[in-house]
Amino acid sequence: MLLNLVYIASGLVFLTIGAESLVRGATGLALRLGVTALAIGLTVVAFGTSSPELAISVGAARAGNGGLALGNVIGSNISNLTLVLGLGALLKPMRVRSELIRREVPLMIAVTLLLWAMLSDGMLSRLEGFVLVVAAVAYTLFAYISAKRGASPTVATEFDEALLGVPRPVWLDWTLVVAGLTSLFVGASILIRGAAVVAAAFGVSQVVIGLTIVAIGTSFPELATSMASALRGESDVAFGNVVGSNVLNITAVLGVAALIRPFATTGLRPLDLIALVGSALLLLPLLWRGSVLNRWEGAILLVGYAAYLFSLAP
Repeated sequence: MLLNLVYIASGLVFLTIGAESLVRGATGLALRLGVTALAIGLTVVAFGTSSPELAISVGAARAGNGGLALGNVIGSNISNLTLVLGLGALLKPMRVRSELIRREVPLMIAVTLLLWAMLSDGMLSRLEGFVLVVAAVAYTLFAYISAKRGASPTVATEFDEALLGVPRPVWLDWTLVVAGLTSLFVGASILIRGAAVVAAAFGVSQVVIGLTIVAIGTSFPELATSMASALRGESDVAFGNVVGSNVLNITAVLGVAALIRPFATTGLRPLDLIALVGSALLLLPLLWRGSVLNRWEGAILLVGYAAYLFSLAP
């Protein structure tokens, strides 16, 4: 048992390092191609911070552990909206100025409701996976084109400060990308191996392991990015990271996993879907009420997440 817990912990470390390396390398390469920092923040960084979920879900689908893939995505999205944004708001109230991000929140809610509808029959089929992948491509193009059309100078400067740094040699950017992908593959492989044994030992489903340990672990990249951005007063970067990652978790991650192997929703409770949809819907009034996430609202999000985790206790 101890060895399998070590596998899970080591896997999460590899996934976190891999995501960070991939984001840094891909960001550097995108900047060389003339892509703006705002466009990178809404696309490349969002994909990069979703890469642990993608690695886990693809590996789980190939191994026939669809429950782990589904639990990982649903749990990660819940933790992104409650744990990540809650901690960020506790550190410093978060004001969202970007119209682009406020426009993406309804898209995130729509994609979340679409997933709920798809799971209503107890299965996620290949056809539904294909629809989700198409939605992922459409969302990425929308985010990129919207960012290229411009945003307020304040928001553009905020993303520039967050993403622009000292230029690296191109070979180093490519090395970071390759190292990141390798680390993601290794991390996913050993984590899935450990999670399967731990779930069986504790008598819980793969979904529960995905909703808790794996979900929190794969949310580390979003947590690190968002907390650092919140401390620097770059709330648009933090929100853009969370919203973009949540959309891509559902569309790209679950879509690719379902294309590899359709899976059932066995072990997923109605409460899990209610928490997923509820946390997404809750973000809308919080943002439109002055577009500020205050400390007391962050505390409410954290208490809600703690209550949800308590509901998962055997």
